[in-house]
Amino acid sequence: MNNTNIKIIALIMMLIDHIGYYIPDTPVWFHWIGRVAAPLFIYCVVIGYHHTTNKSKYLVRLGAAAVAMGLLTLFINRRLTYLASIGELDGTLDYITHNFFASLFLIAFIIMLLEKKKVKYILLFIIWQVISTVMVLYLESNVVVSVPLELFIFPLIGNVLLVEGSLFIVLLGVAFYYTYNDKVKVTIGYSVFCLLLALLIRRWGWMREWSFLLPFADYQWMMIFALLFILLYNGKRGFGLKYFFYLFYPIHIVALYFIGRFLD
Repeated sequence: MNNTNIKIIALIMMLIDHIGYYIPDTPVWFHWIGRVAAPLFIYCVVIGYHHTTNKSKYLVRLGAAAVAMGLLTLFINRRLTYLASIGELDGTLDYITHNFFASLFLIAFIIMLLEKKKVKYILLFIIWQVISTVMVLYLESNVVVSVPLELFIFPLIGNVLLVEGSLFIVLLGVAFYYTYNDKVKVTIGYSVFCLLLALLIRRWGWMREWSFLLPFADYQWMMIFALLFILLYNGKRGFGLKYFFYLFYPIHIVALYFIGRFLD
């Protein structure tokens, strides 16, 4: 199974998950299937980072996709806010919140820092985590910021707590970076990661009170099934479709959002 095959499987799983997220009255097992998608996309990004001939360009492409997705959702969410303010919006005002490109960019950026092994830059990144966290907490408590603007800005400021999937997703990306090319290491590392996550959630209740960090905590352990596809990876690139994946993500999110509103 090559890289493109894994991306297509991840894309299908993601589509099913988002159908469950945006379309009303869908069964919960849509989300069970969807737990496989994010780990596969992260694994593919780690592979892409290792194999690309121009890592700076790769990062720019992921960053540009994150900003473009943010601008698209900002435009739609602000329009929805306006329509709601003049009484022309039927139903509740729900916003588009997804921007997984921001998560993937941050993972690739952290991998770059680790690869360069420059202590100065790593320390600056850690300092920025503290500063940006304090800044966001201050804004949340003291400044009136519209929800559409928050959903645009916060995932793009490079804070591991504010991207989709939060610190959990970032740690998984780093783990894949150190194990991706060794099937024994990736099996042990990924299995331990999923086991610890399941224990933290189910036994000690960790993350239940922080659903914004991990909204599917009760069955996030089902991500373990992504390992089946990871172990089938044959080290080959596949037949491309690079920009198809960049385009499919925003198109299917927006389409499902408005279909869901129409059906609600």
